[in-house]
Formats: sequence, structure tokens, C-alpha cells
Amino acid sequence: MNALMMPAAIALLLGLAACDPYNPADRALGGAAIGAATGAAIGGAVAGGTGAAIGAATGAATGAATGVATTPPPPGYYPPPPGYYPPPPPPPYYR
Repeated sequence: MNALMMPAAIALLLGLAACDPYNPADRALGGAAIGAATGAAIGGAVAGGTGAAIGAATGAATGAATGVATTPPPPGYYPPPPGYYPPPPPPPYYR
């Protein structure tokens, strides 16, 4: 069992590293997965097999909608700071 834990943990971390917190589609998929798992667990505990299916469907829909609704706006664009100021003009020529 320990031989399967490390590859599963690495796959989970790599999968989460690819998520963009500012993309509504990524947030919807993540919310749907969490909602389906939670809904299935609660529905299975309360009403058995049929309750698990209904809970998973309801949780997935609610989780996806919540994920899209809570997507934060992307950070604003700030231009790079200005470089050095140009040098002063040369002094006038004296004769």
C-alpha cells in the first residue's frame, strides 16, 4: 500500500499545480469534484445507494456553481517601473 501512496500523492500535487485560480472552468471542475464527493458521502450516510447518487449530482451542481461564482478577478496589470531618467543635456559651448 505504501508503494501506491507516493505516486498518488505526486499525481495529486502535480494536478493541483496545474490549476489556475483565476480561470472559472478550473474553479467549476474543482468545486464539482468536491461537491460530488461530499454529496455522495452525506447522501450515502443518510439514504443509502440512491441517496448517494442524488447527493453526488446535487453536490456536483452546487459545487460547480459555487466555484464559478467565487472566481476572483485576475490581478491588475501594473507596468514596470520607469528606468533611469535621461542624462541632462550637455553644457553650452563657450568660446
